[in-house]
Amino acid sequence: MGEHSAIEWTDASWNPIRGCTKISPGCTHCYAETFAERFRGVPGHPYEQGFDLRLIPGSLRLPFTWSRPKRVFVNSMSDLFHKDVPDEYILDVCRVMQQANWHTYQVLTKRSERMRDLLRTALREFTESPHIWWGVSVEDRAHGLPRIDHLRAAPARVRFLSIEPLLEDLGSVDLEGIHWVIVGGESGPGARPMSKEWVEAIRDQCAKARVPFFFKQWGGVRKGKAGRELEGRTYDEQPILSPAPVPERAKRKALADEVNARRSLEIL
Repeated sequence: MGEHSAIEWTDASWNPIRGCTKISPGCTHCYAETFAERFRGVPGHPYEQGFDLRLIPGSLRLPFTWSRPKRVFVNSMSDLFHKDVPDEYILDVCRVMQQANWHTYQVLTKRSERMRDLLRTALREFTESPHIWWGVSVEDRAHGLPRIDHLRAAPARVRFLSIEPLLEDLGSVDLEGIHWVIVGGESGPGARPMSKEWVEAIRDQCAKARVPFFFKQWGGVRKGKAGRELEGRTYDEQPILSPAPVPERAKRKALADEVNARRSLEIL
């Protein structure tokens, strides 16, 4: 998990946190947990402790080492707004995103209430940055739709929905204030099925609301075989990227060193 990602809607993943805990039906077959637990107990492996929540401050400097602009999925193996992640550490992650502004960051959470509250307060200075996108996961009506309301209530320049795994017909979805929608089915062993009609209903609502629509996959046990075409075509729409110029290597190293120094002071 790093400079390159196989996830269709991003270029790289960045995990200054590892591990998580389940909170809703969308977590049932968590790909990140399955991956991490394979290595529990393997000495020296990044996931020697399996999917237990851990802060990884050594990874904070990683975006500064990438010299080309990337779309970066923040915490593909965790959740930035997990209750056990300290506010100050979340601030550290956001400061890196603000400084390494030649990348576009895709922050996705199921802890939408905490994200809303922090974006209104401690994280307010980061909400108008066009290169930091704030999103929530949506899997069903009971758990997912309220997260959309929480997201809409938060100040943010770009808000997005990851409707994956889509577990049922969502009905009418209020897309006011939403700037991007990703839809995908569950993949891997035990994958729960997704109906074509559910996907089409969301696509059509996005078209009516003029919200970019990205169809990630049908999923299933063999997601590669199922593909990602919907009615004979792919949907790869996304908001317009607006990365800043990439600084010279020396400047990027200086910024990374500042992160290390700040963390050292916090530990003291």
